Amino acid sequence: MLELTEAATRTAGIAVLAATTVTTGGYLLLRINAGKAPVTDFQRRSFRAGHGHAGVFITLGLVCLVLTDASGLSGGCWAWLARAGVLVAAILMPAGFFFSAMGPDRRTPNRWSVLIYAGASFLIAGLLTLGVGLIAV
Repeated sequence: MLELTEAATRTAGIAVLAATTVTTGGYLLLRINAGKAPVTDFQRRSFRAGHGHAGVFITLGLVCLVLTDASGLSGGCWAWLARAGVLVAAILMPAGFFFSAMGPDRRTPNRWSVLIYAGASFLIAGLLTLGVGLIAV
């Protein structure tokens, strides 16, 4: 049986608690679908994308925690990136989708959309680091 490191256990606890915030996005989507929160089509798509990415990336991030410990990656920076890169993306990308669509009658993204690209960078870096770490075992 694989035992998680203290860093992985602590990070997993934070990620599981953070997953409860995804329900906030779900509640917003329910209000939008019920017609109780007027939004543009752009906003509806952005809020749905933010909510979906948050849930998927938190789940994938928890898997990456276990795989990082199994990989035996050492070195603070590399182990951290493999362990937390996807979880950082789980924060940045959804924030980019939500914040870039905020505001009355918004039909195009604002400058907050840069968070989507920052999140994608963490996602790619974390997955590449973990993948190489697993192959090199």
